[in-house]
Amino acid sequence: MTIAPFLRSIVSVRSSVPDDAFTAEALGTVREGSGVVIRDDGLVLTIRYLITEAEEIWLTRHDGRVVPAHALAYDQETGFGLVQALARIDIPALPLGRSSDVAPGDRLVVAGGGGRQHAVVASVTAKREFAGYWEYVLDEAIFTAPAHPFWGGAAAINDRGELVGIGSLQLEQAAEGEAGERLNMIVPIDLLRPI
Repeated sequence: MTIAPFLRSIVSVRSSVPDDAFTAEALGTVREGSGVVIRDDGLVLTIRYLITEAEEIWLTRHDGRVVPAHALAYDQETGFGLVQALARIDIPALPLGRSSDVAPGDRLVVAGGGGRQHAVVASVTAKREFAGYWEYVLDEAIFTAPAHPFWGGAAAINDRGELVGIGSLQLEQAAEGEAGERLNMIVPIDLLRPI
């Protein structure tokens, strides 16, 4: 896979949430994850729970430069969140691919902010429905293994260097009587276009 240059498009996301926020007890008051620059004006796609009720958001580039940002929008049905950089971020946008082209057995890079050392080559283990009683239902979520340890907002990138999904969860899937395999659940990028 020749996608290393595209890792520059992934940023670390850190948000601060008030102590009395509705989600503070369950999700904490300091949340950290990743996001992907999807437009040259500094629009960043991430996962909703990182930015819900955030008072402050900071984006950290691969070179350590920090840029302030604010939550622009989030979608309850898909789990996507959008963040707008409030200063020039000077990072190229990662092109959007098609998650509908992803199939079980395909290899993807699942990458968080911080460069190559925060990237994992993973295989698509399944595409199937995901229902999280606390959040959303996806008709065809993407599941990958091995699991990325910093999954929240991580980019799922195909072999053409295109964004095909955003990491949401780490789950354990066990066959009867066997130890569980850790997987990442990826929200498919095709869900972004309609919203």
